[in-house]
Amino acid sequence: MYDERLTVPRSWWLLTLATGFSFALVLLRFSALGALIGLVVGIAATAAALSSYGSARIRVVQGSLVAGQARIPVDALGGVEVLNPSEAVAWRSVKADPRAFMLLRSYVPTALRVEVTDPADPTPYLYLSTRSPQKLADALQGSRRGTQR
Repeated sequence: MYDERLTVPRSWWLLTLATGFSFALVLLRFSALGALIGLVVGIAATAAALSSYGSARIRVVQGSLVAGQARIPVDALGGVEVLNPSEAVAWRSVKADPRAFMLLRSYVPTALRVEVTDPADPTPYLYLSTRSPQKLADALQGSRRGTQR
């Protein structure tokens, strides 16, 4: 079993204040109440956006890899490659295949590349940003052994 949520860095939450203050400054021209409303709306909207962006999850559960909205049986997956930060940058840029499934978060420096072996699936591989690529690789291997029994 593996479960990881790709939350945004804590420093990004300062954006909520910056956006709120920006909205407040724009609406201050109309009234103090407008500025207060702009502050609240700016903070709430930015917090909702950051929370949504950081809610992506990667799980290995019940013989499947669940990455964001994708659910793939581990039997349809092949080899895995743990990517260090420089390899991760290469695989999400110059080495990238446009057909690949990418759960990409730029603030996560490491990743895992998983081959897709299902002949009916045009996706050549999955690129998964993860803070623990080796643990995810081990979970996939363990799940694959568990489904082969």
